[in-house]
Amino acid sequence: MRAPLLLVAASGLAREVIAVVRATGSHDLIGVLDEDRALRGRDLDGVPVLGGLDHVMSHPAAELVLCPGSGRVRAAIAGRLAIAGVRDRFAVVSHPSVDLPAGCTVGQGSVLLAHVAVTAHVRIGRHVVVMPNATLTHDDVVNDYATLCAGVSLGGNVTVGEGAYVGMNASVRERTRIGPGSTIGMGAAVLQHVPPHETWSGVPARRLQSPDPGDSPRLPTPGRSHRPLDTTSPEGVRR
Repeated sequence: MRAPLLLVAASGLAREVIAVVRATGSHDLIGVLDEDRALRGRDLDGVPVLGGLDHVMSHPAAELVLCPGSGRVRAAIAGRLAIAGVRDRFAVVSHPSVDLPAGCTVGQGSVLLAHVAVTAHVRIGRHVVVMPNATLTHDDVVNDYATLCAGVSLGGNVTVGEGAYVGMNASVRERTRIGPGSTIGMGAAVLQHVPPHETWSGVPARRLQSPDPGDSPRLPTPGRSHRPLDTTSPEGVRR
């Protein structure tokens, strides 16, 4: 019997997850949760929008996938769910074209889309999103809430920090660290360590933005109190 599955956020990523789940038959898609009241009663690619995040309590047997494109928003939602007692009900969604060799691990709630290549002893954390045609090679570590966009290539022994975002077709040199919360621009070639909460781009990649220590965003820690999501704005949940 297939486990029921709820998707959180009626986003483009949610549509991609729907397509993968239908291709694999891994779960029974029962609905999408979104704070936008205008979406209620509608459907997303044939999956009904049931209501806001509070509806998760009405489906205690359902597994969840958090589908905002932003790792920061995924972390905030995971924090809200943890406060409500929902911590270990997250599904891994992996396209049929993805092969995970022995010794590789993928954390709960993570999504691997079509033709992601994973080689040896790769560790992927919780609520990570890896877009199509990304390549993760030996001993890479991708920490919780990170996002790897389409065509990203990581050399061996690369570490991607919590909540980092690596843009389309960017390449990261072997043994390089991408700091937590950092952003790597599209097509960048990263040849050196990137500090936390910075934006780098170009070939070779250089820093575009230096963080203000007082303003640097921090990912909320699931299970601890933090400022709730702005549920008055659908974009606050979807992006």
